[in-house]
Amino acid sequence: MKSKDTSTHFAPELHIPNGTFNIDFYMKWGAIEHFCLRNEDGSIHVAELEMDGAIFHLHEITRWFNALEPQTANGVTAVIGLFVFDVDEMMHQAIQAGAIEITPAKDHEYGYRQGMIRDPFGHYWQIQNKI
Repeated sequence: MKSKDTSTHFAPELHIPNGTFNIDFYMKWGAIEHFCLRNEDGSIHVAELEMDGAIFHLHEITRWFNALEPQTANGVTAVIGLFVFDVDEMMHQAIQAGAIEITPAKDHEYGYRQGMIRDPFGHYWQIQNKI
């Protein structure tokens, strides 16, 4: 029997349009799907994904508290910071899976290597590592 995890984690919930049936981009990028709950029509209600130990959720738009995805909100709703071992490789994988490069990876004077991509649902990801 698996014991309860007692550590604290940050698990963002990224909103996707209602009626979304395909989230393959994330698996192509390297995520593992833990579960995916679907609506009666087969569209995604909520999915839990993990990328190299980092858990996040994809959830259809929830209007009762104005939780919108970037396309409906007409802008950036958040920037997800993802710390990884190899920034350049993770950026490459994201772009190969269908992301758009916003800023190329580069070293910054404050001690981070960072690059930014936008995923097909409009979410911005800052891929980074301390150098």
